[in-house]
Amino acid sequence: MSELLDYLAVGAGPANLSLAAQAEAHPGTTGLHLDRRERPAWHPGLLLPDATLQNSPFKDLVTPVDPTSRFSFLAFLAAKGRFYQFLTARFPAVHRAEFNQYLGWVADQLGDTVRYDHDVTEVRFHGDHFETETSRGTFRSRHLVLGAGPQPYLPPVLEGATGPAVFHSSEFVQHAEALAGRRVAVVGGGQSGAEIVRHLLVGQARPEQVTWVSRRPGFLPLDESAFTNDLYLPEAAQDFFGRPREQRAALLAEQKYASDGVNEGLLAELYRIVYLTSHVEGRPELIRLLPGHEVAGLAERADGLRLELKSDGAETAVDCDAVVLATGYVQQLPQCLGALTGRLRLEDGLPVVREDYSVEWDGPDGHRIYLQNGARHAFGITDPNLGLLAWRSRVILDSIRTNGGS
Repeated sequence: MSELLDYLAVGAGPANLSLAAQAEAHPGTTGLHLDRRERPAWHPGLLLPDATLQNSPFKDLVTPVDPTSRFSFLAFLAAKGRFYQFLTARFPAVHRAEFNQYLGWVADQLGDTVRYDHDVTEVRFHGDHFETETSRGTFRSRHLVLGAGPQPYLPPVLEGATGPAVFHSSEFVQHAEALAGRRVAVVGGGQSGAEIVRHLLVGQARPEQVTWVSRRPGFLPLDESAFTNDLYLPEAAQDFFGRPREQRAALLAEQKYASDGVNEGLLAELYRIVYLTSHVEGRPELIRLLPGHEVAGLAERADGLRLELKSDGAETAVDCDAVVLATGYVQQLPQCLGALTGRLRLEDGLPVVREDYSVEWDGPDGHRIYLQNGARHAFGITDPNLGLLAWRSRVILDSIRTNGGS
């Protein structure tokens, strides 16, 4: 039987890498971070050449809570010998591909505490410890940290319709080359949808036609204004947590475009692309913009697909060969929890989360289950964002160390 760890973390994406990096400063705290993937990969299906972060590079895995940490993004740049060139380049935002390199570099520095190719199959509780079964053995721990990440969301009318020609944006890179010369519909008016549309329109082998569909009234910008960004302060997350449940739901709706719009620079670039394509190239048929439309269904035809849409009660259709669903993600408890899921306290189908990101359950209070990137309903729009990732990991680590950790 394995040693009894202070905690075991399911998933080794940015959230749990942040936890691992911060725990390294406390040698007496024993933790293990497991991921089923073979290597670090942050949204690999969306690692497009021009895709960038919507956050400052200082909001990395550690800097907001420990600016002296050897796991900072700046330390990564220095270690790779590109610090001065990065500054000289004056990028308006960090490219996702480079941030993904940073995550891999941190994972390598952490050694055996982060293990990939470990598929967690089941978690059980045996009175005084959690027992986590994986494809490479069984591990015991006092606490459990869930950071397996959100799952792709598919509109209910399209569930069961996915395949080589209909797929979520999280798989876009795998399908991108096959879209050349075809009629492509991109569903979703957020940042991912916008990045995919740009990629399709500026590539060497463009589709025959790109139709961009969004149920939003327009292609709306992310609100990055100064006072709005105060929502990404720890104090704002704590304030949100202290609100009554009905107020939280209303606030989430009000704050939508503080986290879910398109970067203004990208919107401006897309507008220029549409202008040049339509008026200079003389190909207005290449791009079709359909804001204010919601997907109502999908039908297979002899010559491709027909995407059925509705707008203010009126119906329309888009004939296409492929549909990319940039429809976001949904929070779900991982299947590996098994019977433990039934032991969690739920409200409106969502786990009740404490201030330290642990969930209420019927087990001993000294053995806690923490949620990484799964408490948007309790802490607000900041929860799935990188902005407070380091702070949240610090809160969880402090709680682990207080409740039986070293």
